[in-house]
Amino acid sequence: MDKYIESVYQSVLEKDPLQKEFHQAVKEVLESLEPAIKKYPVFKEHKILERIVEPERVVMFRVPWKDRNGEIQINRGYRVQFNSAIGPYKGGFRFHHTVYLGLLKFLGFEQIFKNSLTTLPMGGGKGGSDFDPHGKTDAEVENFCHNFMMEMYRHIGQFVDVPAGDIGVGAREIGYMYAAYRKIANKHGTCVLTGKGYGWGGSLIRPEATGYGATYFLQEMLKTKGLDIKGKKVLISGSGNVAQHAAYKVMELGGKVCSLSDSSGAVHIPDGLTEEQWKYVMELKNVRRGRIKEFAEEYNLEYVAGGKSWQFGGEIAMPCATQNELDGKDAEHLVDSGLIIVCEGANMPCTPEAVEIFQEKGIPFAPGKAANAGGVATSGLEMSQNSMRMFWSREEVDRRLHEIMVNIHRNVYETSKEFGDPGNYVLGANIAGFLKVAKAMVAQGYLA
Repeated sequence: MDKYIESVYQSVLEKDPLQKEFHQAVKEVLESLEPAIKKYPVFKEHKILERIVEPERVVMFRVPWKDRNGEIQINRGYRVQFNSAIGPYKGGFRFHHTVYLGLLKFLGFEQIFKNSLTTLPMGGGKGGSDFDPHGKTDAEVENFCHNFMMEMYRHIGQFVDVPAGDIGVGAREIGYMYAAYRKIANKHGTCVLTGKGYGWGGSLIRPEATGYGATYFLQEMLKTKGLDIKGKKVLISGSGNVAQHAAYKVMELGGKVCSLSDSSGAVHIPDGLTEEQWKYVMELKNVRRGRIKEFAEEYNLEYVAGGKSWQFGGEIAMPCATQNELDGKDAEHLVDSGLIIVCEGANMPCTPEAVEIFQEKGIPFAPGKAANAGGVATSGLEMSQNSMRMFWSREEVDRRLHEIMVNIHRNVYETSKEFGDPGNYVLGANIAGFLKVAKAMVAQGYLA
């Protein structure tokens, strides 16, 4: 890291102590931007780095709600509106007990570059709460969502900030928040929230988009090596939305999904997930909200309590659960087990040590800001359909999603070549995403 970039990073550490995920994301991006800063000195003159690491706005508020016993509970709500140089803020709400300001700043910062890579006019933002829907009744979740929106409604809008879902925020939560927005604001929120149900403003393919998109990106990575996904052993972590649909698309393309997991442990599927088993997982996780252990017991599969998908060994790793889930030790084991490619489905699921190992061993590694951009890209397509008051067919949305992911891969790969390290997807993604935003900020002056 050169002295100028180091000074920007040190300033972040001093201003935002204890926000470890945010520090990690900023360091990873800034380190790779050095060639771009040298090529375009105007960015340094306009202090783009100093501005891009600082959110334009942070909203934090209390959310009181009543539990099933009628007792008042208090949670914190947040919205980090990071950068709007190329469009309204766009990013999901996360409801999970681990949510705090530093985590959302990391996610919002990453969202800037991810949204830029889609080529759609969307800025970067993120929000959520330390409320955890797991184990709550529908009535409790509805009560919380309504009270969360009591404050949030004043900070969002189709030309201001368009939230979506994330961990802990699925179709149920989006529905409750949408209803609350309609009642509070006295207008439809069709263009305000994405991830809606198809019958009331949602887009086909949106639930599948992140998992499908990551798999499309993986396909393009394999093509650069003259390889195909057919017959490959694919390890997938998680069993939520992203993992479910990545698994389906991998199966559809002929790959073998050999693992799934959740926070309790991991299951080994040596012969590859079948369509029947996939349907069971969908019902287990989306309807019964059960644990992956039940899936292992139903089909007599190996289950490791507290284990990870990576311990089973495979050719392709798709971490689709949460941040920093795959560490250096996991990476070494995967390399020794014959790993050929890593494609992130979650946001920053690989630790810096793991990424370093993959890159040292020459294993292509795709960061989430590029590989999992299919979700927000399809949210952008949902916004387009809402604005036009029309709906596209499933085939049309899937075609557009696939085209976007192919273009993201091409842009990232070509940028890595332009800046001297062909196939370095981290370098390519960070610089390609940064350049569009940075140029817009320069053009709009120091207020951007």
